[in-house]
Amino acid sequence: MRLNRQMNAGDIAREIAWSRREFLRGAAAVVAGGATTSFARAHTSVARNRQKAVVVTFGGGARDEETFAPDGQENIPNLVQTLFPQSTFYAQVINRGILGHYVATASLATGVYETFNNFAAVSPHNPTVFEYFRKDLRRRATDAWVVAPSNGFNRIGESDHRLYGAGLGAGVILPKHLLAAALPSQGLGNYEHLLRDNYEAPFNTPALAGNEVEMERLHHLLKLSVTDFSAHARSLASPDELSVYIARRLMRELAPSLLWVTLHDIDIAHSGAYSLYIDGIRRSDRLCADIWKTIQSDPEYAGKTTMFILPDFGRDADTDPGGNGFQHHRTGDPLSRTTWMMVMGPGIRQGVVIDRPVESIDLVPTLGSLLGFSARLAHGTPLVEVVS
Repeated sequence: MRLNRQMNAGDIAREIAWSRREFLRGAAAVVAGGATTSFARAHTSVARNRQKAVVVTFGGGARDEETFAPDGQENIPNLVQTLFPQSTFYAQVINRGILGHYVATASLATGVYETFNNFAAVSPHNPTVFEYFRKDLRRRATDAWVVAPSNGFNRIGESDHRLYGAGLGAGVILPKHLLAAALPSQGLGNYEHLLRDNYEAPFNTPALAGNEVEMERLHHLLKLSVTDFSAHARSLASPDELSVYIARRLMRELAPSLLWVTLHDIDIAHSGAYSLYIDGIRRSDRLCADIWKTIQSDPEYAGKTTMFILPDFGRDADTDPGGNGFQHHRTGDPLSRTTWMMVMGPGIRQGVVIDRPVESIDLVPTLGSLLGFSARLAHGTPLVEVVS
């Protein structure tokens, strides 16, 4: 779909959303024989205490125009052709919070729209999904993990809430920081592109604190030495490749029941390079498919894992006078606030498109209903099509 540049941002958002829903509804009819309005959950024999969940977020946000709009689908062949037919697809996921990557991810992880400064070195103020999971289900520390970029995400694993907080969160692995620690004696050399902390404000990097895993502990947990880590880093093309490599090691060595991976290469859009932004989308598409293949081939995960894929938010419309199109996401226009979510796994209806608007903060209560914990302080609502 080629956009009419005279249209306003609201018109463009509505046209893209309509095109995306119509395309997906047609695809769903092929996959599911047209049964796109029946939301009965398929029978599954997986006991709740054996269920696992993997959440993959597109940190950096992507517009419909470069993804699910007709002209953008060439950038996401795996999502469209492989993953969508296996999923329940939410076509309108609204983010009503602050459109900054760390604060938006914290909102996704708490089920509450967090309001702190995106670049502040603070923990989420509301309990995270990891704390609910571990406290209610009495899970050990090695059963919940986050693999994330370095932009302040070292604190994403646990909140500063007085009833939760320290000691109840997820372990956080920041591959960029680990790589930086592994390389000083060799110099950064050709690795600078892997170590860029934040494309939006590279001068402002919060000090490390929180539940971040250091190299020595990583070696103990994952049998991954500094030499192994840096050797694999040399063969990987991006920070996201490095993150997914670490996520696979976690799955192989520890088989955590709750794993959260934030892909962040798309954030290079802030540099103004459209081609690199598209590369980030295509890489995220491929890596999501790779993670799903890993889930399906690992006996610890196959047949008992629900996978969620969603952007943290979108990006500005080209026609908004206060925005910069694909480059930024600060206007709060409909395109920057409205994205999508795929859910797939045992008992999830396949090829189903959900047209009704839902919110990004619905993720945590949905995970709670699936895994058997109470997200009691979250503001979102469990998604009935997933949990019923």
